[in-house]
Amino acid sequence: MSEAIDTAELGEKIVNVLKTIYDPEIPVDIYELGLIYDVFVNEDYDVKILMTLTTPNCPVAETLPLEVEEKVKSLNEVKDAEVEITFDPPWTQELMSEEAKLELGML
Repeated sequence: MSEAIDTAELGEKIVNVLKTIYDPEIPVDIYELGLIYDVFVNEDYDVKILMTLTTPNCPVAETLPLEVEEKVKSLNEVKDAEVEITFDPPWTQELMSEEAKLELGML
């Protein structure tokens, strides 16, 4: 008997975890900053996260993806997590949520 995966519920839990991870130079979480482009969950509960960084030379380019993987893997429902970094499309301030812009005094 296989249990149907509730991707919406798991996706919400993953987003909640992502909202606990902050860019060390900007006091806003990576989700609200618009650094997360997509989250994929397969039937084996493996998660793939497509994300970017504010710049290719970002000082946390080595550590931030690992932090994302580790925190997402800490969810009981997640078997494995992988982060893929992309710079296509490049990150811009337009990708930030209204909440992030407000937090940074841009509104």
